Amino acid sequence: MRAVQVTGYGDVDKLQVVDIPVPEPKSNEVLVKIKACAINNTEIWMREGAYGAGSKSGWKPEGVEFPRTPGSDITGVVVKVGDQVDPLMVDKDVVLFPFTSSGEAGLEHISDDMSFIGSEYDGGYAEYVAWPAELCYEMPLSSYTDSAVFSVSGLTAWHMVNQIHLQPGETVMVTGSNGGVGSLNVQIAAKVFGAKVIAIVGDMAAEEKLKELGAAHVLSYKSAHLSKEILEVNGGPIDAVLDVVGDALFSISLEVLKKGGKFCISGSAGGQKTSLDFRTVYLKHITMYGSVLGTRVEFKEMLDAISAGKIKPVIDRTFSLEEAKEAQVYFKNKGKLGKILLIP
Repeated sequence: MRAVQVTGYGDVDKLQVVDIPVPEPKSNEVLVKIKACAINNTEIWMREGAYGAGSKSGWKPEGVEFPRTPGSDITGVVVKVGDQVDPLMVDKDVVLFPFTSSGEAGLEHISDDMSFIGSEYDGGYAEYVAWPAELCYEMPLSSYTDSAVFSVSGLTAWHMVNQIHLQPGETVMVTGSNGGVGSLNVQIAAKVFGAKVIAIVGDMAAEEKLKELGAAHVLSYKSAHLSKEILEVNGGPIDAVLDVVGDALFSISLEVLKKGGKFCISGSAGGQKTSLDFRTVYLKHITMYGSVLGTRVEFKEMLDAISAGKIKPVIDRTFSLEEAKEAQVYFKNKGKLGKILLIP
């Protein structure tokens, strides 16, 4: 089969299109013919060594083993099953839960042995993938491409909103609103949890689309008076922040939060390190959350909301498998709205 492998840490020249054998499903696994795979920051940062190089470079202590086929947002059709799997799963259209874990229900995402598809396992930049049958869920939509945009970004966004216990009518600021996680944060916070969303972007050309997704207000981080504008449109401090940017908007986030406000971060595209005056945190009684992925229960809740039409796919562009290098370069460009997909 055709696959794209990461051969080591470095630039996109470390992505190579190869011909490798089709994987054989283990007794508890199914073989999925991949129809679409969305791109995430995770596989790019893994290749670039942002999580570290050598040991402790991935989700497990021993680090990533190369070559590795990346890709974690996967949809496809089951074409073969292991001997312990119900044969009726053959021909089922599925979306893959993106990691394995021995953690008990509700704590799977924080288990020490959590292992991510596309990092610890070969993933979706390929024509086929083998994956545990119990981690394959019915596609929420009829389209493979539409259904592929949610697995990692959607689960991440859903868990972020859950973590801060967002209530109807509360105001939440969403940073990076044009991206995969950010655009889903907007939809989930507004359309599922009933919150008032202030979406932060760089390019205001996305304003109307973000309002369609549920944003009450759209503001640009390029404004020299962003804090003032946030307080003005909300009529005062806000209840919560859902952040995927990190340093670039951290001080503003703390400034506009009300006393007792909540800050949840699940990315650092705008800087991985920041300066923090602890007095701001304790004098304002701010609760801070770190968030990565989520639970299987949350995954199913998200799929149900998608099936019900509460959350819609936002796709910027698709690429062929052979265009993986170009796709990752394009992914890192600013100004896009929604997900980038590879189609085998």
